[in-house]
Amino acid sequence: MEEYQHLNKTTETQSSEKRKDRCCDPLKMFLAALSFSYICKIIGGITMKTAITQIERRFDISSSVAGFIDGGFEIGNLLVIVFVSYFGSKLHRPKLIGIGCVVMGVGSILTALPHFFMGYYRYSTESHVNTTESSISTCLINETLSLTKPSTEIVGKGCEKQSESYMWIYVLMGNMLRGIGETPIAPLGVSYLDDFAKEGYSSVYLGILNSVAMIGVIVAFLMGAVCTRMYVDIGYVDLSSIRITPQDSRWVGAWWLGFLVSGLLSIICSMPFFFLPQNPNEPQKQRRKASTSLHGLNTDEEKNQAANSTNHEKHGTLSMTDFLQSMKSLLTNHLYIMFVFSTLLYFSSLIGGFTYVFKYIEQQYGQSISQANFLLGLIIIPCMATGMVLGGYLIKKFKLTLVGIAKFSSFTAFLSLICQLLYFALLCDRKSVAGLTLAYDGINPVASHANAPLSYCNSGCNCDETQWEPVCGNNGITYLSPCLAGCTSVGDNEKPTVFYNCSCLEVSGFKSMNYSARLGECPRDNPCRKKHYFYIGVQVMDAFFSALGATSFILLLVKNVLPELKSLAMGFHSLVIRTLGGILAPVYFGAMIDRTCMKWSTTSCGTQGACRIYNSISFGIAYLGLSSTLKFLALVVYIALLYAMKKKYEGKDTKALEHGGKVMDETSRKSLNSNGHFVPSSVVSDTHI
Repeated sequence: MEEYQHLNKTTETQSSEKRKDRCCDPLKMFLAALSFSYICKIIGGITMKTAITQIERRFDISSSVAGFIDGGFEIGNLLVIVFVSYFGSKLHRPKLIGIGCVVMGVGSILTALPHFFMGYYRYSTESHVNTTESSISTCLINETLSLTKPSTEIVGKGCEKQSESYMWIYVLMGNMLRGIGETPIAPLGVSYLDDFAKEGYSSVYLGILNSVAMIGVIVAFLMGAVCTRMYVDIGYVDLSSIRITPQDSRWVGAWWLGFLVSGLLSIICSMPFFFLPQNPNEPQKQRRKASTSLHGLNTDEEKNQAANSTNHEKHGTLSMTDFLQSMKSLLTNHLYIMFVFSTLLYFSSLIGGFTYVFKYIEQQYGQSISQANFLLGLIIIPCMATGMVLGGYLIKKFKLTLVGIAKFSSFTAFLSLICQLLYFALLCDRKSVAGLTLAYDGINPVASHANAPLSYCNSGCNCDETQWEPVCGNNGITYLSPCLAGCTSVGDNEKPTVFYNCSCLEVSGFKSMNYSARLGECPRDNPCRKKHYFYIGVQVMDAFFSALGATSFILLLVKNVLPELKSLAMGFHSLVIRTLGGILAPVYFGAMIDRTCMKWSTTSCGTQGACRIYNSISFGIAYLGLSSTLKFLALVVYIALLYAMKKKYEGKDTKALEHGGKVMDETSRKSLNSNGHFVPSSVVSDTHI
């Protein structure tokens, strides 16, 4: 009877432990924590993209410098990514990911800190002295120039404060730190799931991971839309005294707020990783026992076994020779190298294009960055998510071989290139800006970007030609300032501010009862607004086709190398993309865009600041032309890769790939020792599936 009761208790204990294990499965808890970390890292990454134009204006820097700041993330990633990918799997991966999340969070918070140490944002020359509307310069006939320009003493004081603009270096350092922290999340997280998931569940977990990550994309874009609509110094200044709007090219939103939120979330998401085991399949009691035995071994034999195991781990798994041989295997794999080169070109186009897409929409179609954020988050991102899911489904549905996957990927890249070319048909005409694209008479065009000579309508106004305080005349022409428009009076208590008796509007031949102008640039005309709607439609198709081929990129990457080297292959591929794509693409895209600037701001020291307005046609040709060229070259290399793969695998059975199978020749198998580590071999095939 006692034995029966004891047996019942044992059975109940075992069943309750099984239920507890099902509820607290370490692998599922790891998946939940990793999904949260994916959301946080994506929020941090997209926050930088949505804030890059605001940072450019806030720190008065060019687009190329802003692109360098954006590439700081990749610089940080570059410092550790290969070693994390290779050696990280030998260590406690959950704890490494947790430490990475903490570092990532600290980096995001550091990025936002300069806002709290800088003075208030001054969006015009007058705001260095006074922010009231009465300080706006109007045409002062027969007055001295000193009335419209800041005094030398004021300029000197402003110049002393100008050193604050170098605080963008802290933004760069924060972004680099965020890149270092983000490094272990993807390679170690994916390899952990792949190693310990039950057979057939690995792809399911990865699908869940990527799907949940899309939540972060949508949240980041919506958060960007809200933050860029809020004034940078919100909570510190009286917003009723701010005379610019989000449509103004001088507007700076609360760029720092998104970094604070993403930084705090990253630190919070790190906590679960420190409580997860190194091996989720090892029972908890056994883990405790193993931990105890390591601290107090009973016999000399056990001590010797532990020492031998430790030595083997040091000399076997962390051997630099193994690492170099593995790298040699990758770099002599011509299919892998072609794939890396083609994806480098393709992703450089995507990275550079995405970095400046908000600036492009603002300058080309007159939409605010806040509106662009909202539309991207609400429309484009769900289309990308649909494309990713559908791409994976089609590959499985039609049971595509490796060559078939390459054909499918080439086809989606071709469709994306067609969409890229369609953008050229949606370029708007140049903005009508007196002094830049038109003479001040509003009739004759100006060929160069240099400031046009003054006209008799404003030559006696003693205007500061470096000033940027744009007004829109009721003739539909934008003037650089009320003074250069010849306006002599300003309305009281009007929102937006209205200026009257503008002599340059009168000479333009425009017939009106009162020649007035309101503060701010003129909006785009109706044909350009219609083109913006078509642009969104093409952008939806482009995003869908790009996402449709995303799954095939991953499969081609991991199936064209030794199965044992797939983690290193992913790490090296990411290294190349981040170095030559993530770091360089924003810089040379920004440099090309800078060349199309028509009007630069002038700092209080008299030096060049951020660009105020671009030649929209030149901007579009440079931006779209560079992106299209990179995509075209990527497609050419991709087609060459396809033919090389057909030649390599012709007549071979690659159907095993449908089920995630691994095909490897005997020579490759012999080049691996019993522990699965690379052993130098005189003959190693250059390519394996």
